[in-house]
Amino acid sequence: MQLRVLLRRPTAYLPLVVSAAALLTISVHILVAGTAPQADEGFAAHAWQLLMVLEVLLVALFAVRWLPEAPRQGLAVLALQLLAMAAAVAPVAILRW
Repeated sequence: MQLRVLLRRPTAYLPLVVSAAALLTISVHILVAGTAPQADEGFAAHAWQLLMVLEVLLVALFAVRWLPEAPRQGLAVLALQLLAMAAAVAPVAILRW
């Protein structure tokens, strides 16, 4: 199986979409409220947390489904998914929220 074909599978691209949504959530929160820690967690924090849980589940589903069938391409997509997850976690880690 080619990498392009595998990336068209929902289990491959949905984690990337969820990462983008999480990064967008943090970006909008920073634009609206700034980078100062808030006294109470708001909608953005809860949405980001739920998106991250969903992403972990989707990445695990992808790994279980595709790594046995297409290990080389599966590892490439898995690396891409993990990089996207790291990009979504980076602002939270850097700002120590």
